[in-house]
Amino acid sequence: MTSPVSRLSMSHFLCFLPSYNPKPLKLPPIPHRRQFSPSLRQPRSELSFTVGTHLIPHPAKVHTGGEDAFFVSSSKGGVLAIADGVSGWAERGVNPALFSRELMANASNLVMNEEVNCNPQMLLMKAHAATSSTGSATAIVAMLEKNGVLNIANVGDCGLRIFRNGLLIFSTSPQEHYFNCPYQLSSEKAGQTYHDAMVCSVKLLEGDTIVMGSDGFFDNVFDHEIVAIISQFKDAADDAKRLADLANTHSTDVNFDSPYSLEARSRGFDVPLWRKVLGQKLTGGKPDDITVIVGHVHELHTGYLEESEAVTADLSPLF
Repeated sequence: MTSPVSRLSMSHFLCFLPSYNPKPLKLPPIPHRRQFSPSLRQPRSELSFTVGTHLIPHPAKVHTGGEDAFFVSSSKGGVLAIADGVSGWAERGVNPALFSRELMANASNLVMNEEVNCNPQMLLMKAHAATSSTGSATAIVAMLEKNGVLNIANVGDCGLRIFRNGLLIFSTSPQEHYFNCPYQLSSEKAGQTYHDAMVCSVKLLEGDTIVMGSDGFFDNVFDHEIVAIISQFKDAADDAKRLADLANTHSTDVNFDSPYSLEARSRGFDVPLWRKVLGQKLTGGKPDDITVIVGHVHELHTGYLEESEAVTADLSPLF
């Protein structure tokens, strides 16, 4: 008989630890040179994505809709975002969903702000500053530029994977103070801010698949299971639903050796010694709100480049 991992505390802890903000390394900009080709007009192409979403609340929170919130937008090249309300606030009599929902509503309203300009870290900063609800949330935002560069900012343990030709080519890493205590944007001054976000950019190609999810998804589904589904089905909405359903099934299976139970054991959480002697170990999925966003990247042809727009990087040595 296995011991379900759900016997551990599943609530995210409230964490108001000091932040560490190392100074970024500043590199000189890459110079560019224009190349004109009067005899050849290059087709203008931009990348966008077709998006599917699916949210399944925690079994005990179906009546309230859960504490995850998300939005997608076609603004610019496209925007994907998820916030996961920290459930520990319920112990203080605060509805954890209010903060995450307001944070995402503010982010949605600020997407077209000139200062944001496809910068997800700036979008998190402005959305967080505009949020007045008490609470905290982990959050991830990805903004696609029309040239195919996906800009990502992540605070906490929501995640994003990029798959190309059936292979995982990029994955965010969770930020946490300690096990089950992720970084979080908060109404408290001692919480994290946009400065603490993990920020990166990835050049996408046509045919890539983006999978974004709250921790309730990635705690219950392995990457190879994601590949199996997105390789079999080509509709983003179907992919999102099938992935969320799979995570939901795993989350209540006490015998499933989930990503969460593997991580828990690696951090020292396991069954008592006498059960280990009997060959038992801590297993089980993690019941939680589950949010999945799937984006299929495709190319849009929008005419032809003018000669003055054909620009290539000068890769001469910088030093």
